[in-house]
Amino acid sequence: MIFLIGCTNKKKSEQNTISSEDSLSNYLSLANDIHLSKKEKQKYNHKAFEIIINQKEDSLNRVNLFKIANRYYNMNDWEGYFKTSKLVLERAKNSNDSVSMAKAYTYLGDYYSMKSISDSAFYCYFKAEKLYLAKNDNYNLAKTLISKANLQYNENNFFNSEIAVFKALRTIKGEKANDLLYDSYNLLGILYNDWEEYNKALEFHNKALKSIDDQSIPKEFQSRATSLNNIGYVYLNLKDYKQAKNYFEKGLKQENLFVEKPALYSMLLDNFAYAKFKLNETEGLPDQFYKALKIRDSLKVSLGIILSKTRLSEYFASQKDTLKAIQYAKQALVLSHKTNRLRSILEPLKQMKAVDPKNASVYSNEYILINDRLQKAERKMGEKFSRIEYETDEIKVENSNLEGQNKKLLLIFGASTILAILLYTIKLQKVKQRELLFKQQQQQANAEIYNLLINQQNTIEINNIEEKKRVARELHDGVLGRMFGIRINLDSLNKINDESGIERRLNYLTELKNIEQDIREISHNLNREKSELINNFVAIVTNLFEEQKKTYATKFVAYIDPSIKWDMIDNTVKINLYRILQESLQNCNKYANATKIKVEFKKLDNFSLQLRISDDGKGFSISKAKKGIGLQNIKTRTIECEGTLELKSKKEEGTSIAVTIPIKKTPKPTA
Repeated sequence: MIFLIGCTNKKKSEQNTISSEDSLSNYLSLANDIHLSKKEKQKYNHKAFEIIINQKEDSLNRVNLFKIANRYYNMNDWEGYFKTSKLVLERAKNSNDSVSMAKAYTYLGDYYSMKSISDSAFYCYFKAEKLYLAKNDNYNLAKTLISKANLQYNENNFFNSEIAVFKALRTIKGEKANDLLYDSYNLLGILYNDWEEYNKALEFHNKALKSIDDQSIPKEFQSRATSLNNIGYVYLNLKDYKQAKNYFEKGLKQENLFVEKPALYSMLLDNFAYAKFKLNETEGLPDQFYKALKIRDSLKVSLGIILSKTRLSEYFASQKDTLKAIQYAKQALVLSHKTNRLRSILEPLKQMKAVDPKNASVYSNEYILINDRLQKAERKMGEKFSRIEYETDEIKVENSNLEGQNKKLLLIFGASTILAILLYTIKLQKVKQRELLFKQQQQQANAEIYNLLINQQNTIEINNIEEKKRVARELHDGVLGRMFGIRINLDSLNKINDESGIERRLNYLTELKNIEQDIREISHNLNREKSELINNFVAIVTNLFEEQKKTYATKFVAYIDPSIKWDMIDNTVKINLYRILQESLQNCNKYANATKIKVEFKKLDNFSLQLRISDDGKGFSISKAKKGIGLQNIKTRTIECEGTLELKSKKEEGTSIAVTIPIKKTPKPTA
């Protein structure tokens, strides 16, 4: 009787297990059914999750949880996707399952990337990369590297993105992985297009197109349409609008494109309409622009909506419909501010400047401000990525050291019992050990040479960046100020038609030629300008004062303390003081509306000198001005001189800038 009851219970348990597995399979299938609504698919996925969560925590359980996460991803349920991926990671860590840990990290990286939390995404991809590398899983390692490269591209870290893609290509070299080849070539094509290396961009996009096959890349991914769109976009940048139109048209003809990838369809349609507009083909316009916008609006693709409205503004501007042109450009600008993506704001600003010339200066200033913020943000994110890699490796090294110490203790303990055996073995292995030592020394030498090469390359890159910054400051502070003064004088001469006016115009044209020569000299050798400035500092400053007096009606007062020994002052200090003076005078002339400007060079004591520029103009808000490139240059130059900057300004009460520089006892030799 007991035997019969036991058998009956066992049969019931087996039936329940089979029933549970059937239900799980059925729920997972329904959660992926494209014919059901999102709400219904969420319901079935949640039921499947409830079954899995009560199962035993083993490898099969983690596989099923990944299936749940995949279905949440497909239905854009990011909260469910994140919670499930986090749970799998925790269970994988508890079981020391490095394969599942790596996969869970990539899932979380995709989540953070989708949510634009770039530092967390990079951390997850980096952790997955290390785990796949340890497992020699080349396919998934390359896949993770491509995900990391896409993230770096989205943050405009193009150089490191390119490195990651080529690393992925090296990883899968000789393996059949056409899907990863496609992703790699496609991203390289996009990178080179952004770098304006259009021939290389076309080369890689065509390679991507050739790598498509129906086995590794399903048709519903619409990879062919994607590549055709990307090739067409390169031709758009090349202004070969006829070729661009042909590729966009081919892309639109891909089977089931609208059903399977409506966002890609709207992109191709908008690009196709834009190419036609550039070719002055009016058939179907602006209806095709409107259709693309409507699809993007229904999908809530913010960046696509911004581009559609910007292009509609450009179209109506060409049709002389200024009202609609301004309307669409303003809508694009407002939406771009809401996206919190600085790069998306730049194109609407350029379009507003084109269709609203009265306020062009306002949009230009905002463009410069946004572009400056964007560059700083990109640089900061690149540094953050590098810091994440460094800190993660540091933690790994610390853990390795702890493990090493534990192993060392065990080895010492074991050595006492096997010392006799080791002594005998050492004699036999002496020759082999010498050979091994020699090989190790060779490997260490190779590693040191490699590290030196890497350090040298890093130094070259840093020097290049610093040189670019310096050239930018030279052009902004020197040439632009002089050109502004000449433009003001030429504007004032437009009302004079006698011979004296002609002669003065010729003089200013000659000055423009001199500026052209200055620019050429800057591009070839900026050191010559430095030398002239250093060797005759007071004369050049006096000449700048004379130009100020001749050019502007503003009362100008200047004083240079005769007790200052300029030959005792560092060359770099003289250059920076001159540029600070130029920039400050330019700001006074352009913005202050002052009746009086005063400049003083004073020796405060035997250890410091001060440059003070003040005006009685309209003043400005210091908190807003701190982001301007001119004031940033003044601040940078002051820091280079190890000095201090004091800025005072109030509206309608004028502005005062005081730069105090320490005088070193032992001067640097003059150039």
